[in-house]
Amino acid sequence: MCDPSKKTLPQRRQPLGRPAAEPGKIFLSSRLSRRAYLGFLMGTGIATGFQQSRPNDSPFRGDWVCPMDPDVRSDNPGVCPRCGMKLVLSVPDRVEYPLELSHSPALLRPGHPVTITLRVLDPKTGRPVQSFQIVHEKLMHVFLVSENLEFFVHDHPVQQADGCFSLTTTLPYGGMYRLLADYYPSGSVPQLAVNTLFVSGKSERAKLTPSLAPSKAANLTASLRLEPEQPIAGLETKLFFSLNPAEGLEPYLGAAGHMLAASADLIDLLHLHPFLTNAKDIQFNVIFPRPGMYRVWTQFQRKGVVNTVVFTVPVKGL
Repeated sequence: MCDPSKKTLPQRRQPLGRPAAEPGKIFLSSRLSRRAYLGFLMGTGIATGFQQSRPNDSPFRGDWVCPMDPDVRSDNPGVCPRCGMKLVLSVPDRVEYPLELSHSPALLRPGHPVTITLRVLDPKTGRPVQSFQIVHEKLMHVFLVSENLEFFVHDHPVQQADGCFSLTTTLPYGGMYRLLADYYPSGSVPQLAVNTLFVSGKSERAKLTPSLAPSKAANLTASLRLEPEQPIAGLETKLFFSLNPAEGLEPYLGAAGHMLAASADLIDLLHLHPFLTNAKDIQFNVIFPRPGMYRVWTQFQRKGVVNTVVFTVPVKGL
């Protein structure tokens, strides 16, 4: 069984209003969708009450909702056109599933392998959760970022027989690392949780300057356009990525792209997926919570190769 040494609670999601869908159509809200402010935007639970007061075989129109993108609604069952998850009749009430973390060896050294163990606890029983829903082709996604913002990894721990998840990696620098875990316990809602690791030795904190020039990766180059050109903390910013060459682009883990944005002090971590995709651009919508510099890693797959492009976005206050 796991022997966790540190604990954290998943970050809270914020409710989003639920406008009605047109008959026979899937409704996509024009407001901010997924995972801004470090969390999914979940429903308020009103639909659950409606579901309990009517027969299961006669749902109201517009009652089908995506558990990951609750602004996607339909009057018919099906799958979410944005993330591919199965629509449900109602999103369960918001319940936090704590995440415990431990690692071996106990003393982490730069450049040495470490095994990280993650355990998701049932809030009712305190026992490890055994059953999870697949989110973007995996049971759990983990992002690791170093204090100097020079190290970034998006990986997928493997579930063990006791319900825990295990990941082996190498942390190249001393100092602090922030870990963001993404998981979906069966019968609940998608969760995000943040934890911290410390590696022996020191690492200077990042001194970021704006970097918006095209970013070249393994087999493509990405150009970034911002709308508005100057992002404002607390307001929605649209990030449009143009990829060259665009030929050969493929879904990566069930999405057109994956993004992690981190504030320079690593307090804020934002995990997002595209809001819209067309032949010209891949669009992400994000609300940067505070003024400052944000390092943005975005991953796209082309011809079987995962490309990670990097930008630094300056965000001003009102």
